[in-house]
Amino acid sequence: MGDGLVTLALPAAVGIVMLGLGLTLTVADFAQVARFPRAVFVALGCQLVLLPLVCFGLVLAVDLKPELAVGMMLLAAAPGGPLSNLFSHLAGGDVALNITLAAVNSVISVVTLPLVVNLSVDHFLGSSSELGLQADKVAQVFAIVLVPVAIGMLIRRYAPDRAARAEPRVKVVSLVVLIVIIIGAAVQNGSELREGLTSVAPLAILFCLVSLGVGYWVPKLARVGERQAIASALEIGLHNGAIAMAIALSPALLDNAEMALPAAVYGLLAFIPAGLFVAWRVRRAPAAPDRAAREVAARG
Repeated sequence: MGDGLVTLALPAAVGIVMLGLGLTLTVADFAQVARFPRAVFVALGCQLVLLPLVCFGLVLAVDLKPELAVGMMLLAAAPGGPLSNLFSHLAGGDVALNITLAAVNSVISVVTLPLVVNLSVDHFLGSSSELGLQADKVAQVFAIVLVPVAIGMLIRRYAPDRAARAEPRVKVVSLVVLIVIIIGAAVQNGSELREGLTSVAPLAILFCLVSLGVGYWVPKLARVGERQAIASALEIGLHNGAIAMAIALSPALLDNAEMALPAAVYGLLAFIPAGLFVAWRVRRAPAAPDRAAREVAARG
């Protein structure tokens, strides 16, 4: 990675993404946990506990290179991605739940993400490795993840009209910047990316599919409503690859380009299974009322 891309463009991209999230949030969104507590706690359990364990099992099953394995675990520990709200809306999900999950998980991930990364570094690279997120680096993760969110929330609180006008623009800019970053990473790390594509791409797609499946079916088994299950699936299924890449590439944090490859590959490919999930839900949605009507008619 070029120094300019790492030290300027990528942190700026993450800042824009998290600022955009903050522009959608209010303090009341955190209190929304009381509105659907079961959906929130089931989704957070999947996101924070179940998926890292699933990712760990997948990584062991394919015998991934240690640095790439840590990169996959870093991705698994990252909170939901910035476009989960849009995909949830398209699929008929409860976008309010997406916002609540994004708010809560962004705060919790400041603790859980360094924990998962440090355990992964210790397991795959050995306890003698100099890599990891020690206490001083956790503070930097806090700055990367939460400071832009807090700024966005302050703008939303004290200048709501400006926040409303800025939010769609910030989303577009963040998407464009992320695409540029991923393309830049591909160009500057061509040989590593080719190796990553052959070893990581199938695993990244599989992990996205598993994340979507876990995010949908576990809430359904817990008797969470359909719209909430859809929201959970997309919040859990679309991980924030930008945060994972920033932590992996930052010279002050992990400073390891190989660890960023899973997030870069995932960022390029995750929209395919997520789009298929949305298409599946859209196709099923019109059939549900018809089926219910037939069942009522049959009972009558």
